[in-house]
Amino acid sequence: MFVAVVLLTTALVVVVALLAAAGACKLARMDGAGYPTAFKQAAVTFAAVVTLAAAVTAAVAAVCAL
Repeated sequence: MFVAVVLLTTALVVVVALLAAAGACKLARMDGAGYPTAFKQAAVTFAAVVTLAAAVTAAVAAVCAL
């Protein structure tokens, strides 16, 4: 059961990160940026969302360990 929860949570985080990256890419293109700049912005957004999820997970794990 625990493995299933971890896998589903990981999948959810990846989907949310991809949606945020797609939104950032679309907004950059609407702002007039070229494709390389838009893709770079999408990659930065994807990395930021995954990093934020990891930081929140570490914080929750630290609080739960008390």
